[in-house]
Amino acid sequence: MTIPAVHNGLSNTPHVMTPREIVSELDRYIVGQHDAKRAVAIALRNRWRRQNVAPELRDEIAPKNILMIGPTGVGKTEIARRLAKLAQAPFVKVEASRYTEVGYVGRDVESIVRDLVEISVKMVREEERERVAVRAREAAEERLLDILFPPSTKARRPIGVTPEGNLDSSGDSHAETREKLRKLLRGGHLDEREVEIEVSAQSMPMVEVFTPQGMEEMGVNMKDLFNQIMPKKTRQRSVKIPEALEILTQEEAVRLVDMENVTHEAIRRAEQSGIVFIDEIDKIAGHDSGHGPNVSREGVQRDLLPIVEGSTVNTKYGTVRTDHMLFVASGAFHMSKPSDLIPEFQGRFPIRVELSPLTKEDFIRILTEPENALTRQYAALMETEGVRLSFSGEGVSALAEIAAKVNARSENIGARRLHTVLERLLEEVSFNAPELGNSEIKVDAAFVHERLDAIVKDEDLSRYIL
Repeated sequence: MTIPAVHNGLSNTPHVMTPREIVSELDRYIVGQHDAKRAVAIALRNRWRRQNVAPELRDEIAPKNILMIGPTGVGKTEIARRLAKLAQAPFVKVEASRYTEVGYVGRDVESIVRDLVEISVKMVREEERERVAVRAREAAEERLLDILFPPSTKARRPIGVTPEGNLDSSGDSHAETREKLRKLLRGGHLDEREVEIEVSAQSMPMVEVFTPQGMEEMGVNMKDLFNQIMPKKTRQRSVKIPEALEILTQEEAVRLVDMENVTHEAIRRAEQSGIVFIDEIDKIAGHDSGHGPNVSREGVQRDLLPIVEGSTVNTKYGTVRTDHMLFVASGAFHMSKPSDLIPEFQGRFPIRVELSPLTKEDFIRILTEPENALTRQYAALMETEGVRLSFSGEGVSALAEIAAKVNARSENIGARRLHTVLERLLEEVSFNAPELGNSEIKVDAAFVHERLDAIVKDEDLSRYIL
């Protein structure tokens, strides 16, 4: 989803998905969890609504951050992955457990915003390169024609071009010869010919910048500084014409893109439509123990609080405000509960969505309905070996029943159990597939029970294998 606006000559995609369309798109890949999908869809649509509010009220409308609560393997992270593709806005997914309180060894929470801005800059830069692609291609073509047939510097006998692309003394003018070469170039008749082009060579000094954890950007900035100080070197490279055209097109695209406008637009997008997904938020819930793995839990929450509330973060592209960024947090909360988060942090996530555990019926739908269903993935993999793998309804039902039973008896890891069960079920087929040749294998209930029943019945064995 994008916000249809034009700033500094940089345009966004005009189409904006409705909440119903967003939920429908998520349904293609994620089974169930309707409440979570609706909450995410409404939050995304509100980004567009806010941009269309009167300017005097726009800055007063704060995003409604979301906290998703549910056991592992029910679709929280998958919703984030699909959300990133749907949003078409700067999106970054991080794990809360990677960060530590200021003063401890580890990454500081402000690096989340810096990562978001980097993604935003890359996104806008790619859009701008696409926008100038035609002009860049034309300029690259002219440069390549100059290499193939340099412009005349003095009066000389006209040179022509044979149908094979070779230069020939004839009565053609310089312009006519150049146009003939252009036609041959566009027609692909010169693709096998090699030319020498001048490309920029990396002239980084042999210096490695070591920085403490959490200060990685200092190292990046130092490298950028060295790049500016050191003279740019070029070298001659012999390549075929199609590759030369691509290299020259990229160079021309870099020249045509105005990085100052790109940076300005990227910061605007990060501030106004940036989305931060914080996974494993439950791992920083609870009270500090002062030592061991629980150290600095509340400290990370306190450091995250100003980012979520709205603050200014310094990046190498300039200052970035986080007031209108949307934050979506998720956690399983097995060993803790949402109320273990500090009150101020809880208050910044007003929308809470509980994701339900998966049942046998959900597993059946997961194995059959999504476009990227595991059964389709395994069938496609076996097809590369000439083995046609198919799953009957009874076979899928037996698989779902075994996955649900193992989840109930041991640790409930949700849909991830299906990966383990299917891998074990098809281990023999995968190993022997190259020798099976052009054959057909049908996975029915008997096939499933024959290979998995012995493991499922032995509880100790199933704990380690399934």
